[in-house]
Amino acid sequence: MVPPAERVFAWIEYRAQRRVVPPVGFLIGQRAWARINHNRWIADCPCGSAQVVSPADPRMACTECGYGWVELVFPEDVAAVEASIEAALPHLRNWVHPDDPVPWPLAAKPRQGVAS
Repeated sequence: MVPPAERVFAWIEYRAQRRVVPPVGFLIGQRAWARINHNRWIADCPCGSAQVVSPADPRMACTECGYGWVELVFPEDVAAVEASIEAALPHLRNWVHPDDPVPWPLAAKPRQGVAS
């Protein structure tokens, strides 16, 4: 029984044949924003990598740069967010937290006169 956030490390070891050890403890005062990208919950690391995440285990650590465990910010009603995008095709199921300070292209409003 591996917690969801630690499964990423097990997957990297198994599939990439690369030894990675999950960090110990949290980075105090740091957090990441969970978002839906192509029908999966992910969170981005400051190094530019991203990890698959789960509302069942709201933390993330980076298998690429070693960035330690950080708290994840999910929406208050995860089920409602997931339901709001379920009618779209999987590659169009994207959602960004409205309070996320990073200006993701997915969250950008289309410019007038520009097709989206």
